[in-house]
Amino acid sequence: MPENIQRKVRPTHPGAILSNMLEELSEEANGQVSSLSQREVPKRLGVSPRVVNDLIHGRRAVTADIAIRLSRVFKTTPDIWMNLQKAVDLWDAAQANKNQYAKLRPIAA
Repeated sequence: MPENIQRKVRPTHPGAILSNMLEELSEEANGQVSSLSQREVPKRLGVSPRVVNDLIHGRRAVTADIAIRLSRVFKTTPDIWMNLQKAVDLWDAAQANKNQYAKLRPIAA
């Protein structure tokens, strides 16, 4: 199995990364209310507060649409957000189905 699937610890969910980014922005505001608070982010992204809340708490996956929105607002690339989500999805699948995957054998070439 690929190395990222064999990890013992689940990769960081992209929502945790988003949460950390918001905390850092808040700290940079030197005690003032950050212009990108958790309340402001849904407005900037054009999504409901529930979407952002679920994402931050790891109850929602980053979709291609959300990845593009996040990349525009935070000046990143959609690939960063999608790769974070992909790592989580692969790890979750590997953990949920590891006994079945162990039985699979490659086709001889």
